[in-house]
Amino acid sequence: MKRPKIAVTGMDGPIEELVRKTGHTMLATWAADCAERVLPYFEEKSPGDPRPREAIGACREWVRTGVFRMADVRRTALAAHAAARDVQEDDPARSAARAAGHAVATAHVPTHAIAAARYAATAVRDAASPAEADIAATREREWQYQHLHELMEESSS
Repeated sequence: MKRPKIAVTGMDGPIEELVRKTGHTMLATWAADCAERVLPYFEEKSPGDPRPREAIGACREWVRTGVFRMADVRRTALAAHAAARDVQEDDPARSAARAAGHAVATAHVPTHAIAAARYAATAVRDAASPAEADIAATREREWQYQHLHELMEESSS
């Protein structure tokens, strides 16, 4: 049986429920953190291509400043997705670039954070051996859930 294009785990529902309780800028921070964890997969395959890293940086800049220019968010997100297409095959690098594109798009629509996290888990799954792929994706999703919880706790302190 062919594996799903995007990693699917038992953590998907709990993460989506937690996301519904989370503020916009915190989701952007979380999405950037998720994408940044897998960015090395892209940078190892495409050294010198700054587009996904720039997308994550733009997301973090929005969180810091609150300055939102739709043209900049769109351009940066589309550039990261173009970098993903340049990878040419399903590969951890491709999913990592997509995670970065969705991370910056979170500035526009908060639910893009879910896609950023799912693509990050997909990158981890695809980097693992076939025997370890599902376990690796589940562990990544568990980290994502715990990390979002920690961000929420820090903000309420």
